[in-house]
Amino acid sequence: MKPSCKHLVLAAAVALALAACGKKEDKAADTPARQEQAFAKPVEAQTEQGKVAMLLPDFTRLMEQEGSTVVNIQAAKQSETDNQSDDSPFPEDDPFYNFFKRLVPNAPQLQNPDDDKDQNFGSGFIISADGYILTNAHVVSGMNNIKVTLNDKREFSAKLIGSDTPSDLALLKIEAADLPTVKIGDAKALRTGEWVAAIGAPFGFENSITAGIVSAKGRSLPDESYTPFIQTDVAINPGNSGGPLFNLNGQVVGINSQIYSRSGGFMGISFAIPIDVAMNVADQLKTTGKVQRGRLGVIIQKVDYNLAKSFGLAKPTGALIAQVLPDGPAAAAGLKQGDVVLRVNGEDVLSSNDLPVMVGSIAPGKEITLTIWRNGQTVEQKILLDNADKNSSRSGGRTTADGSDSLQSQSFTVENIGLTLSEQASANGNRLQVLRAEGAAARAGLRRGDYILAVGQTQVTEEDALRKAIAAAGNNIPLLVQRGSSTIFLALNLQ
Repeated sequence: MKPSCKHLVLAAAVALALAACGKKEDKAADTPARQEQAFAKPVEAQTEQGKVAMLLPDFTRLMEQEGSTVVNIQAAKQSETDNQSDDSPFPEDDPFYNFFKRLVPNAPQLQNPDDDKDQNFGSGFIISADGYILTNAHVVSGMNNIKVTLNDKREFSAKLIGSDTPSDLALLKIEAADLPTVKIGDAKALRTGEWVAAIGAPFGFENSITAGIVSAKGRSLPDESYTPFIQTDVAINPGNSGGPLFNLNGQVVGINSQIYSRSGGFMGISFAIPIDVAMNVADQLKTTGKVQRGRLGVIIQKVDYNLAKSFGLAKPTGALIAQVLPDGPAAAAGLKQGDVVLRVNGEDVLSSNDLPVMVGSIAPGKEITLTIWRNGQTVEQKILLDNADKNSSRSGGRTTADGSDSLQSQSFTVENIGLTLSEQASANGNRLQVLRAEGAAARAGLRRGDYILAVGQTQVTEEDALRKAIAAAGNNIPLLVQRGSSTIFLALNLQ
C-alpha cells in the first residue's frame, strides 16, 4: 500500500525534527543564523488557518551568560561608602515598609534618590576585561567616592575617567583583570516590536532582569539634542540607571537611562541610550577625558506635511533651517533660511531630530557634505564643522523692535489670506507686523505680534513685495516668521 501525501508530509516533518535534535551539539549551532535565536525557543500556535511557527523569548540563558557583566554602583559624597543611612524612604505606617523589611531583612535600606542627595545607586556594565565600565553620568555626578560591586560580590573603588552631561554617560575604571565583558550589538538594526531585556539593580536589588519590547526608536526628549533614545516598555526603576539593554542575541544595544513617570516609578515607558552613541562617547572619554561634537551653527525645525508641500518636497523629511547663526560654519558656507538638509555625507536625515545627532557624532574640524533642498532642487554643500562647545547664542536673528524706536505706518489687509499687517520702520529697516490673523492665516498659526520676514527665501519688508511674493508662490506658501527672539517657518495653504 502506497503511503498517502499526508503520511509523507508527516514523515518528513518528523525526520526534520529528529535531524534538528541531532544537531544540538553540532558546531553549526554557532552560525549567525542560529545565534539570532540564541535566547528564543520555537513553539507552534494554532490559528484558524492552521499551525504557525513563532518564537517566544527565553531569558534564562541570557541571565546565565551575561549577568556577570553587569555591576552594581554606589556613589557617595562621604569618604566611606559603607555608611548606609538607616532611614527608610517609606514611612513606618506605609505597607511597603514592612513588606520590604520582611522580604529582605538583612539588605541595605531602600534609597530614594530624591531624598538622599549624598548617595546614588545605579548599575553599569563591563566593556573591557581590564576594568572599564559604562554607566549614566547622573549616577556618579557630584560624587567623590564610587564603589563597584561585581556579580561575584567582589568590591572595588572606581576611578571616574570622564563624564558627559549632554549624553548622560560616564566611564569608570576599576583595577581588575580578566573580567567578563559584554558583547556590543547594533542599535541601528533594532526593530520596533523586538524583544529586549534589562539587567540591573532596581532599588538596590542586584542581578534583577526585566523584559519587554522596543516601543519606538529615535525618540527626542526635551534638552536632549544628541541622543536618539530607544523607547521600550521594559520595567526600569531607580537603580536600573546605567545598566545594559540586551537583545535576544545577548548583545548590548542600549543603556537604560530615563523613565517617563508621574509617580516616580515605572509606568510602561522607558528610554535607553543607543549603544553606538555610548561607545563613541566612551572612546573619547577614554582617550581625552572629554567629548567634542561638531557644530553646524543653525537652528532647525521639523518638516511637517504642510511645510513639505509648501517647499515642494515629495514627503515630510529632512531638517528645515529656520535660522543661520552668525559667524558659524553654516553662515560661512552660505546656508540659508529655508534650506532643508536632506542628507549628511550621503546618509538620509529622516527627521529634524536626526541632524544634531549626525553632526554631533562627527569631530570638530572635519569637513562634511550636506545635500540641501533649495528652491525646488538639490544642491551639495561642503561645510567645515567647528566645536559645539563654542559659545553660540540663539540671538543670531533680528530682535523685536519696541514702540520707542519704530514708526508704525498705516495698516493694510491681504484679503484672500486673512492677514492685516502694518509696515514698521526702525533702525533695523522696514518690517511687516501682523495685526490680525483670520482664515488661512490663522490656520497656518500666525498670531498678532508676529513679524513676516520672508515668503520662502524671498525677503519682504513692504506691502508691494509681500503681495508679489505671495502671488508667485502659488497655493502652498512657506512664510518665515519672527516670534519673540526666534524665527520659524509656517505653511500657508490657500486651497
